[in-house]
Amino acid sequence: MGSHDSAALPPETADRFTKPLGRFLKIEAAAGIALLVATCSALLLSSSPWSTAFSSFWEISLGFRFGSFDFSRSLQHWINDGLMTLFFFVVALELKRELVLGELRDRRRTALSCAGALGGMLVPVGVYLAITVNEPGMHGWGVVMATDTAFVIGSLAVLGSRVPPSLRLFLLSLAIFDDVGAILVVAIGYGDAIVWSALAVAALGVAVVFGIARIGFRSIPVYILLGAIAWLGFDASGIHPTVIGVVLGLMTPARAWVSDVRLHAIFTRVLAYPRGEHWSGDTADRADLLQAGRAARETLSAVEQIEMKLHPWVGFVIMPLFALANAGVSISSAGLTERVTVAIVAGLVLGKPIGVFASSWLAVRLGLATRPSDLSWPVLGGGAFLTGIGFTMSLFIAGLAYSPAMLQPAKIGILAGSVVSATIALVVLGWLGRKKRTTRPTRSSTVVEGCRR
Repeated sequence: MGSHDSAALPPETADRFTKPLGRFLKIEAAAGIALLVATCSALLLSSSPWSTAFSSFWEISLGFRFGSFDFSRSLQHWINDGLMTLFFFVVALELKRELVLGELRDRRRTALSCAGALGGMLVPVGVYLAITVNEPGMHGWGVVMATDTAFVIGSLAVLGSRVPPSLRLFLLSLAIFDDVGAILVVAIGYGDAIVWSALAVAALGVAVVFGIARIGFRSIPVYILLGAIAWLGFDASGIHPTVIGVVLGLMTPARAWVSDVRLHAIFTRVLAYPRGEHWSGDTADRADLLQAGRAARETLSAVEQIEMKLHPWVGFVIMPLFALANAGVSISSAGLTERVTVAIVAGLVLGKPIGVFASSWLAVRLGLATRPSDLSWPVLGGGAFLTGIGFTMSLFIAGLAYSPAMLQPAKIGILAGSVVSATIALVVLGWLGRKKRTTRPTRSSTVVEGCRR
């Protein structure tokens, strides 16, 4: 073993799981800041003298025409239906990585997040429907179901070491389950009349992707082309096209193609060559070198490779663009009293934490799930308020569920509910963290107590 390896700590198997999760959390925390800046910018511009020009900008039509065929969409539409497909694709990749390679391989711990997500979707819907029963905005029940991952992780980053790592993992996995559940709700509850011929084209594209993946075809451009065909099929079918992002994400292989043993054997063969400029030309030397480069890439699974490439783009480009295009609203006191606004605030601030906490507690009591030893019920309850930050997905569903007249009070409710939820969570978790530090015995007091015994 070389001196460089000897000077470093020995690698642990856990590093394969904790390092990707740490990188994910760092990107999400920074992305939360970018999302907050974009949101504040949208709110300021919507209340400024440039509000008309700002809103008109997102209505600019982009696309192409061939005779009578018109495939044009507004800029906002391309962001919401096109770029957000990549957002859901990355969400599905994260979910599959955690389930196959990460911390969620423990099924009973996964059950805790699943139970929390399920309760965090059903209870706020019940609260929302109870307030809007027989009202025009009743159809917008899906708005209160989802959790914004970036803002949740950003809030936890503010708290730092005052919250246990298990709470971060619980909320992260819960938010991912929430997002997948929300896109299923979009597909079922907010689609148009189904055009079966277009859906057949989309299904064919997905089937071809599945088939060529099974036989080991690895050309990324071909997968992009097939994914685009499937997206167009869903877009024309009446089912929201972002569904294809989840489908393809869950289909992405999570196991590496080249094992560590095979990689070592390939590199050993390359390193056995003598030094010198003998890698050019159509030779066995060059073939072995190219094979080694490919083997190095393929030691990481497709899920990990694609997630590492797309995650920064989603966090720092797609989500801020979405916030700029959708968060603009003129805040008024009149909007806060609308029935839809009150229902959304109640669903996010009350329904989400109650649903998450109650369903998690019930799952543990029934023996269906396990709660980490460092995740106390008070801390879980305080963290449950963070799930009321519905921002990105709530705005996404609101754009599908409400008429233009009701969209403004809905946005006010989403913003107000998210801010109140975040504030309550930060206060409660911050207080619990300080309380834990003040009650923790110091080293000297522990020694004295030991002497007394």
